[in-house]
Amino acid sequence: MTESREETMKSLFRGLLFLALLGALPCANSQDWPSRPVRWILSQPAGASPDITARLVADRLSRMWGQQVIVDNRPGGQNVIGAQLAAKSPADGYNYFWATTAALVSNPFTFKSLPYDPERDFAPVALIGKSPMVVAVNNSVPAKSLAELIALDKAQPGKLAAANEGAKTFGGMMSQALNIATGMRLLQVPYNGVAPALQDTVAGRTQVVLVSSGAMTPFIKHGDLRPIAVTSGRRVAGMEDVPALAETYPGFEYVGWFALVAPTGTSADIVQRVNRDVNKVLADSEVSQRLRELGAIYEGPGAPQDLAQFLKDERIRWAKLVKDIGLQPE
Repeated sequence: MTESREETMKSLFRGLLFLALLGALPCANSQDWPSRPVRWILSQPAGASPDITARLVADRLSRMWGQQVIVDNRPGGQNVIGAQLAAKSPADGYNYFWATTAALVSNPFTFKSLPYDPERDFAPVALIGKSPMVVAVNNSVPAKSLAELIALDKAQPGKLAAANEGAKTFGGMMSQALNIATGMRLLQVPYNGVAPALQDTVAGRTQVVLVSSGAMTPFIKHGDLRPIAVTSGRRVAGMEDVPALAETYPGFEYVGWFALVAPTGTSADIVQRVNRDVNKVLADSEVSQRLRELGAIYEGPGAPQDLAQFLKDERIRWAKLVKDIGLQPE
């Protein structure tokens, strides 16, 4: 009887010890993390501005962590291919998604269905930077300001053509929203990519172009295009002389951005660690300057919950824009 009781007590003790160790595993894992390379899935091609930005931050973190941060490019399908892969990746703290505005916010409004859920499939980690769009004109266009462009368009309705990447791309939707906000009737001309849209505007085949600041900056520096407005809520560093649309049209604030998210279920301790270290890298003056050159503006450190609120606000903002321009998902 005594032996039986002793055996029972031993079994109970072993069971409690096992549960205690099991409960301690996440903590131990987070303390040991990273013990192997970390993967960042990117839904943009190699060499694009998001890719260069991601590799800049990844390189600094690789040095900090003593483990390589691998940028895994999975472009295509308007960011759907990369987003789907990231959503289905193991939530083990070693898989992340370097996400764009399209992947997490605008895609649900342009697709009838998606093979991933932007809200439920990802845990917010850190906001990397915001990338405002720039409205610019060919040098032959006499307008030196947005007000002059509006007056020119009204004097010659339907004569000015605006180049963009397509009706359901970020730039295309912004261009349509610009027409609605200002009352202009810019003819929307879609292109297969940013480069041909810019090139045709420089050549004068189109008169207006609206693309990201990162893509636009080299053309502005070389004097090939004249910037007249930015789509951010305030003026952009490096283009302080270019007014924000919000100065004339309060509330008009639509910018692209990059955010780091993880598959839902990733350890909160690891998410906090990554958030802290990413913010440390982004606060470095050399990194911050390079990001500005690439068109991504870092606005200071933020916690994962700050990014969660930002994404919530962005979805409300984009729902209004889509309604305003009458966009129908396909």
